[in-house]
Amino acid sequence: MGVRVVDSSVAGLGGCPYAPGASGNVATEDVVYMLHGMQYNTGVDLQKAIETGNWISDRLGRSNGSKAARAMTLKALAAAAAAAPCPPAPGAPIEKSKL
Repeated sequence: MGVRVVDSSVAGLGGCPYAPGASGNVATEDVVYMLHGMQYNTGVDLQKAIETGNWISDRLGRSNGSKAARAMTLKALAAAAAAAPCPPAPGAPIEKSKL
């Protein structure tokens, strides 16, 4: 179709001066995720874009507007939690080897 440029913004930040009250823009992370899924080489590091979107959203005190970023961040947090050792339950006996 000849499309070579797609406008987006990290974390979907921003608004539209032509549409008062607009919720934001198309998130770069969502566009890159879709294009990578369609086997297009974008030259964009999706993980770095997500980290950047999370960073700026945190600084602005708002949630990341990217659905791909939210899903991939939650997946990474769940994997980290699953890999972390669990402390013993209160009152559970402690194995001698753990002392």
